[in-house]
Order: sequence, then C-alpha cells, then structure tokens
Amino acid sequence: MPPALASLILYTRKTDEMAAFYCDHFGYTRHDLPGDRIVELRPAAGGAVLLLHPAGKGARQGQAAVKLVFAIADVPGFAAGRAAQGLVFGPLHEADGYVFANTRDPSGNSVSISGRLAE
Repeated sequence: MPPALASLILYTRKTDEMAAFYCDHFGYTRHDLPGDRIVELRPAAGGAVLLLHPAGKGARQGQAAVKLVFAIADVPGFAAGRAAQGLVFGPLHEADGYVFANTRDPSGNSVSISGRLAE
C-alpha cells in the first residue's frame, strides 16, 4: 500500500492566530507538547494534520504555490456561516459541476472550500 499524506507543515509568525483560525473554522483541535515549538492541529474527521512551525526571520509568509482545500458539501452555506463569525470568503465560483470559494489564513496562505471531493 502506498504511503498517505499525513501532515502539512505551515511556517508562520502567527501561531496562536493560525491555530484559532483552523480550530474555529475547520474543526481542528490544538495539541501542544511541552518543550516542542511546533503546534499540532488534528482534524476532527480524517484528513491531514497541520503542523504550525515558527517561521524564521527571512521566511516569506503565505504560500503562492500551495492551496489548502477543504471538502465541503454545502459551500454557500459554509461560507455564509463563517461570514457570521468574521471569516469572509471571496465570490463563489462554479466549475465542472462543483462550487468553490477562496480566502486566506492569518499568515496569508491560500485556503479554499470546495464541493469537488465532498461526499
């Protein structure tokens, strides 16, 4: 059996804001280990673990070549619900039978909600 993608490392200078963003809006749970500078965010229902790693002084924030995509069955409803909590997504886009919308996390990483792989 081939290996599965287990985690993504996100380099950030805003660890607490990033943890709150993914916990509040995408159902992750924060786990801190004593003496470990990496904050682990575990998903509520399957998917990759997010590891928040402190970014060095010279590291650029926000990845241009990577986008985190969350599978959401009701993209318009999810976006409207998050807007009430202060998270604003861009316009809804339709492509090949599914809907998606984009936003950015506190470190400027591109984040999308998409019906493409939602069950």
